[in-house]
Amino acid sequence: MAFDLNAFSPRELESLIAQAKQRKTALKKRKPIASVRKKVTDLAASEGYSIAELFGGSAGTAKTATARKTASPTKGRKLGKVPPKYRNPANKAETWTGRGKQPLWLAAQIKKGKKLEEFLIK
Repeated sequence: MAFDLNAFSPRELESLIAQAKQRKTALKKRKPIASVRKKVTDLAASEGYSIAELFGGSAGTAKTATARKTASPTKGRKLGKVPPKYRNPANKAETWTGRGKQPLWLAAQIKKGKKLEEFLIK
């Protein structure tokens, strides 16, 4: 966060300095994060819990919780192969399952005015 100090009046600068000093003293009074983390871990262990049980995930961080929510339900699972639904009449080896982007041969034929149903495999 950058400020253009030239844009502030003397009164605004004094107010900003006072706020910065208050914040600095408040931060100095805080205990180091490692000691607070150890206290919380010890308290959970003394009650028979782990941090993972209390907050979820391996360490209960927001990062792992977000990653868990956005993971795909099919990740790591192989999906079955889908048989082709459409075939190019000019080249029988060119087929399309109907999933994903249309192949160039099919898009060109549709652009010429043909219907998608004309390419269905019976």
